[in-house]
Amino acid sequence: MITPEEEQYILERAYVPEHIVSLMVLISKGEPFLIEDYLSFVKDNWLILVGYPLDGNFSQERCERILNQAVKTFRPEYLWFIGQEIPSSFSIFCTERETDQYYRLDLEKTEVRPSLQRMADKASKELTIERGHSISKEHEALILELLKREKLPPRVRELYRSMSDYAPHSSSTFVLNARDKNGKLCAFYVVELGAKSFSTYVLGTYSKKNYRPHASDLLFLEMIKLTREHGKRIINLGLGVNEGIRRFKEKWGGVPFLKYEFCECSYRTTRTVSLIKAIEERL
Repeated sequence: MITPEEEQYILERAYVPEHIVSLMVLISKGEPFLIEDYLSFVKDNWLILVGYPLDGNFSQERCERILNQAVKTFRPEYLWFIGQEIPSSFSIFCTERETDQYYRLDLEKTEVRPSLQRMADKASKELTIERGHSISKEHEALILELLKREKLPPRVRELYRSMSDYAPHSSSTFVLNARDKNGKLCAFYVVELGAKSFSTYVLGTYSKKNYRPHASDLLFLEMIKLTREHGKRIINLGLGVNEGIRRFKEKWGGVPFLKYEFCECSYRTTRTVSLIKAIEERL
């Protein structure tokens, strides 16, 4: 478990969404722990290790040592590791891997292109933007619509499904809604403001059944306004995920800035012991 002082320390040094303790606790339901400058979450028989050190100085050797220590301490049956590089002694145990990049938008270095401003202005004539903190049945309907039409990675799908447990219970989260003239929800964004130096685009989607052109662009502009109002100049736009999402983020000035590697290890207690021995032999 971490103290309030440790959580404040983490948020002041956070540079990826997974460093936001409240976000991760509400979504994963795990208990946070700090091992030196590495954040982890534990519950029952699983462990999540966030392999991005809070001091920003990554080294393969130190990450390997911390991961080894975490496995020895918690002896998980399931391990999920995310970081810019998977430690070599653990990579052979990965049952699932994923590679991507985090995107971010620097508001001081990037101006909104006139064409994007025109799109947002056009959409604003048909849509009303509101800020809230809840996920309603309308939001869940749009999420279900998205999950039916798009082939998303399992973890992304679970992130969408977890929003009703997360957004209403987080004091640092905003739900940005775009509604038509009849008050019907057309699109929404979830934005997290918990980190000191950046805001986070958690997720968003739109309706094809009640489609309104450029609703997502209007919401993106509102996210920029919200970020500036809270004294932040960086928006972490999350992962690229797929070509369509990458294009949208790049259209608004998002650039890749940090490598993302995911590794899942699944093993029972007896295999945990074998894993620890294998790691010790490599160190």
